[in-house]
Amino acid sequence: MTKLRILHVVTYMGLGGLETMIMNYYRRIDKEKLQFDFLTHREEEAYYDKEIKALGGNIYHLPKLNPFSLSYKKALKNFFLSHPEYKIVHVHQDCLSSIILKAAKECGVTVRIAHSHNSSQDKNLKYLLKLYYKRFIPEYATHLLACGEKAGKWMFSGAKFDILNNAIEVDKYTFSPQKRDEIRKELNISDNTLVVGHVGRFSEAKNHTFLLKIFNEICKNKDALLLLAGDGELRQDIEAQAKQLGIYDKVAFLGRRNDVYSLMQAMDVFVFPSLYEGFPVSVIEAQAAGLPCLISDGIPPESVLTDLVKILPLTASENIWANETFNLLKEIKKYDTSEKIKACGYDINDNTKRLEKFYFDLWS
Repeated sequence: MTKLRILHVVTYMGLGGLETMIMNYYRRIDKEKLQFDFLTHREEEAYYDKEIKALGGNIYHLPKLNPFSLSYKKALKNFFLSHPEYKIVHVHQDCLSSIILKAAKECGVTVRIAHSHNSSQDKNLKYLLKLYYKRFIPEYATHLLACGEKAGKWMFSGAKFDILNNAIEVDKYTFSPQKRDEIRKELNISDNTLVVGHVGRFSEAKNHTFLLKIFNEICKNKDALLLLAGDGELRQDIEAQAKQLGIYDKVAFLGRRNDVYSLMQAMDVFVFPSLYEGFPVSVIEAQAAGLPCLISDGIPPESVLTDLVKILPLTASENIWANETFNLLKEIKKYDTSEKIKACGYDINDNTKRLEKFYFDLWS
């Protein structure tokens, strides 16, 4: 049987949520029959590049995605014309996916998958442009995938789509009191310190500014530490805001991490006040780690898999959020949720089999 090669189109394979999700699947696919290759929009080496190559994948580079650039569009078409071996292209460029999908269609790529990972976009200067290109995705894609209902409905404007869960390696996250003690000791965190956790890119959608205000209120009543895993364009701004609030020494900016499963063992509560999300894998991870979770109403309700989660409106004040954090800690204790998470369909091994079947059905 000829090995089927899938071309994933991304910005770059850095240590972000989308990229980590793809790698979770890539590590587990049957590489005797299936292989992932990557078309990126950056020249520099990214976090996962070495691992991708070690697993047998190819990485190709294009200039930054620019819908107005004739040279970019020419480079894109030249790529597809010079690589006719790719019969299945899986695009992860959100609203701008239509640009790649259109070029792939014009160059004869048979199967063109658009994958939605978000339920909105930041309201910046590119917002209207992205909404314009979003309209054409169902026209140029042959198949539509989304990480959740909300993400699919927003991105594909009523067209039919399938859901591929943002699955995780559940057993890695399973809560263990022994692991908790070990990790807190490594991080030099005392038993009496309340550890508030958050995992996410420093971007507008994650709402770190409000998270700092919540944490500031928590600090007024308890010795606390805020663990922030992630990086992004707003990190320096958030660090400056922490200094202005006088809580900088109580906030640990950990940067991008590949050991989130360990960090979550050290946390006591997970606070996630996002403005919007497609389907936040970190909320699934937190529940898998047995963490009480306080999340916003901007997060899709299907991400609530256990009784560990409480939802608060974004219109509630930081004082209310802080009080609810303490209430949540009184009401809920960490426990092993692994079987529940698996039963809800978020185990990576089961979902990898689903994805393999999806690709092979398209190829047959």
